Amino acid sequence: MKCTDDLLKELAAAESIDDYISENQSDFRDIRLADYLQMLLSEKHTTKADVIRRAELNEIYGYQIFAGTKTPSRDKVLCLAFGFGLSAAETQQLLKSCGLPFLYAKHRRDSIILFALHKQLSVPETNTLLYDCGEETMG
Repeated sequence: MKCTDDLLKELAAAESIDDYISENQSDFRDIRLADYLQMLLSEKHTTKADVIRRAELNEIYGYQIFAGTKTPSRDKVLCLAFGFGLSAAETQQLLKSCGLPFLYAKHRRDSIILFALHKQLSVPETNTLLYDCGEETMG
């Protein structure tokens, strides 16, 4: 599997997008969020119900995310990361799989969330920390 830098170099040098795509098809990572969440359930040996409860999501909405019928906001994906008990690196991968911006340490709110992930805080504890620091909670 080619690294991102190699793909970018090939893309810049490509004569045609069709040729680039056909030559690199096996290197693209097109996985649906629902499939990625299912993989995480298996890896983390947990259940949808437990993740949704720990993520502090509405039960119906949470199951819709897992089914792929709802597309969550960045904050809801972050809540899922806390619900799964993901590390900061795993959370970045989850955000990436959704096509959402990474947590950025130079952004005050993101730094607080990264701190909470490192300290393995819960969603309510993280929201309290965000609120106490004058930042918008994750909902």
